Amino acid sequence: MDSTNVLTKPERPTLPSVESEEWTEVIQPRTNLLDLGLKDVWRYRDLVMLFVRRDFVSTYKQTVLGPIWFFIQPLLTTITYVIIFGNVAKLSTDGLPMMVFYLSGITIWNYFAQTLTNTSTVFRDNAGMFGKVYFPRLTMPLSIVISNLVRFAIQFGLFVIVWLYYLLKGGSGIHPNWFIALTPVLIIIMGLMSLGLGMIFSAMTTKYRDLAMLLAFGVQLLMYATPVIYPLSSITGKYRLLILANPMTSIVESFRYAFLGSGTFAWSYLVYSLAFTIVILLTGIIIFNRVQKSFTDTV
Repeated sequence: MDSTNVLTKPERPTLPSVESEEWTEVIQPRTNLLDLGLKDVWRYRDLVMLFVRRDFVSTYKQTVLGPIWFFIQPLLTTITYVIIFGNVAKLSTDGLPMMVFYLSGITIWNYFAQTLTNTSTVFRDNAGMFGKVYFPRLTMPLSIVISNLVRFAIQFGLFVIVWLYYLLKGGSGIHPNWFIALTPVLIIIMGLMSLGLGMIFSAMTTKYRDLAMLLAFGVQLLMYATPVIYPLSSITGKYRLLILANPMTSIVESFRYAFLGSGTFAWSYLVYSLAFTIVILLTGIIIFNRVQKSFTDTV
């Protein structure tokens, strides 16, 4: 009896439908202007800390003195200010020791200036990473704020050592008060302000790279419009109003008033700086989120 071979067409494997699959990550464009993406940043908080560690280690990895530069830089700057502005220009320090007066302003200003300039080039400096893998882009500028906060903590420790020396020495005119408790608030306002401004400039530097150099020069000029090397009490007339319009003025003056007992403190000035920070931060996040969609085409 002949056997008949029956050829059957192999069955094609059935693919699961898109609806039946469970995705671990869904990347969708944001169409809502007020969708800031802060929830995604919180989910990737471990990545933020990895970026912080990377920034801290890479900056001084191949230097001889390493983190000691955190102490050397403000110390040398303070000595320079003492010689030039204190002894040569004879600028007022409200009767306070020049060393602790200038160091207090430098400690505050360095954190703001460094965070602002570093954040302003975040797209340009990390273009390769942004183009290869997805992660919330806000984690990058936020990590800069935190990593510079570590540097600020070290320099703040140097300021405290000098401050305690003059405080225990006596006769220095230093009279600290309970406003020292506001120091964390001042640091938060300053960090968020530099973050917001930095994100706005980062959006512009994707097309106009010259702005990065212009910003670095502008930050140096802005320091002279901030009472870092002089007290606000020495400024009168219309120039005083211009200095008060600078939101960093109340931060520096409040810090000095808290630790040194000399300075111009008013709640209205501090509220103004806080309101400016909130507005500039929200504006910066919105602009940053909009630019991140197409920045690879221009960087």
